[in-house]
Amino acid sequence: MDISFQEVQLSSLTPPQLKMLHDQLDQEIEVLTSSMQSLKGAQNQFNESKQSLKTICPKNVGKDILVPLTGSLYVPGQLADADSVLVDIGTGYYAEKTLTDADEFFKRKIDYLKQQMDKLQPAVQQKFQSRQVVYEMLQAKVMAHAKQQSKK
Repeated sequence: MDISFQEVQLSSLTPPQLKMLHDQLDQEIEVLTSSMQSLKGAQNQFNESKQSLKTICPKNVGKDILVPLTGSLYVPGQLADADSVLVDIGTGYYAEKTLTDADEFFKRKIDYLKQQMDKLQPAVQQKFQSRQVVYEMLQAKVMAHAKQQSKK
């Protein structure tokens, strides 16, 4: 199926059509912004995990720690091994990694998420600009219509 888009002159649209276009752009901006926030949240989690690796060292073996069971439930424990960690690699799977491998894993994930956000940012900016142009055209049409009505 071949979908082609055709450029539309905004000046040829009626105020209701411009309003619909403005609302559509608002929805697209909301979806893109939500996606950006999700990516940023994931990036923050990977950053926190990467930073947490710094506390795992031989001098801390045997020290008391809190072990997360869920996002809000922790149990007391002791650090037994300073050489490897279990890393959540997604969809409920965990992999045992050395501290260096875990650090590299988190760095790759952080970099990947940054690349995705960098790709998304221009689209968000373009949608904001388009929405502003549509809004200005809508305002101009409404003002012109009001001016015509006042002359009658």
